[in-house]
Amino acid sequence: MAFADLADVRLFYTDDGPDAAVPLLLVHGWGGDSNNWAPHLPELTRDHRVIAADLRGHGYSSVPPSGYGPRDMAFDLAQLLDRLDAGPVIAVGHSMGAQVVTALAVEHAPRVRGVVVIDPAYGATGSEADRFAERLGELNAGGAEAAVHGMAGAFRPSTPAWLRTWLVRQMLGTPGHVLAQAYAGMYLAPDAFGERSAAEAYLARRTCPALCVASLPEPAAWEARQLRHPLSTTVVWEGTGHYLHMERPAEFVAVLRRWLVTTMVAGPVTPQGETGAAP
Repeated sequence: MAFADLADVRLFYTDDGPDAAVPLLLVHGWGGDSNNWAPHLPELTRDHRVIAADLRGHGYSSVPPSGYGPRDMAFDLAQLLDRLDAGPVIAVGHSMGAQVVTALAVEHAPRVRGVVVIDPAYGATGSEADRFAERLGELNAGGAEAAVHGMAGAFRPSTPAWLRTWLVRQMLGTPGHVLAQAYAGMYLAPDAFGERSAAEAYLARRTCPALCVASLPEPAAWEARQLRHPLSTTVVWEGTGHYLHMERPAEFVAVLRRWLVTTMVAGPVTPQGETGAAP
């Protein structure tokens, strides 16, 4: 484990597993940190180099006054990958982390071989989108406690009590201005792509292979219509909560491994269907 001093932030990260394997970059969600990958790391590091970082303002990383949009955090990770000479990675992101790895794949395409998005925090529509401004006001006024209040809908009866407690404690430990600015960066900034029409325009630029693991069928069906690569696919786990990869870590690792075998064996394929060299 180590810290990387980048342009305006100090990122905490771990870098484990065999160097020769295709590297994985694991990116946590809003108000979490890289400890969210603790259930997956022992298995994944057996046969992959795995880099797991705390995003700026989260976990053990430093807390700059600004820079909490998904593109900003993707730039941090691009710098980290360059520092570690990691080569093209499979970037795995949950929720806000799915926005970050998507921004990494779009804005820093040579550094990304494929992406895995878990209940991504983009594609919002209807009543969820209607509440963006109201929700940001609550976060500006109430900080982490307001964020915790909004977590209730992320859990299902299947979510273990210990996991709920862990996630709430992580959220409460995240500075309020980080949560508010990150939320604004996802949904209300001029370049935000959290709302569905903006997401459709942005995802059209994400042309690498993608795996989406979702808890609800409608967002998964919408995501499937955005996929631009023949090796891309979606998986739905109905009945799980928003933190589905933590509720069912062994099953998530199994799904990820199966998809990695497909993408690694078939090799990178262009949107036109021609097999080519790794980016």
